[in-house]
Amino acid sequence: QVQLVESGGGLVQAGGSLRLSCAASGSIFGINDMAWYRQAPGKQRELVATISSVGSTNYVDSVKGRFTISRDNAKNTASLQMSSLKPEDTAVYYCRVQDFRARVYWGQGTQVTVSS
Repeated sequence: QVQLVESGGGLVQAGGSLRLSCAASGSIFGINDMAWYRQAPGKQRELVATISSVGSTNYVDSVKGRFTISRDNAKNTASLQMSSLKPEDTAVYYCRVQDFRARVYWGQGTQVTVSS
C-alpha cells in the first residue's frame, strides 16, 4: 500500500502565500514524477505543476512566476510554494505520484481558499 498525505492548505487573503506538502509512504518502488493538480468547484481537475526525478519542472501558464514545486527524494516528499495568491487559485489541491513502474497514486486533497 502507498499513501500520500497532503498538508498546508487553508484560507488566505489575496496576495498571500501558502506552502503545500505531500509525503509518500508505503511500498513505493521508486518515485518518478511528482505533480500537483487542482480542482475548483464545477471545473475539471487541472495540472498545476510537475517535477521529474531529476528536478525538471513544468507549470501551467496561470501559475508561472508565482508557484514553485520542489521535492526531496530522500524523504519522498514534494512541496508547492504558492505566492501572490489570487481568488481564482481557490481549489482542492491534489498530489499525484507516478513510480518507475508507471503506477499512479493520488492524495486525498487539501483545500486552498483565497479570499478577495
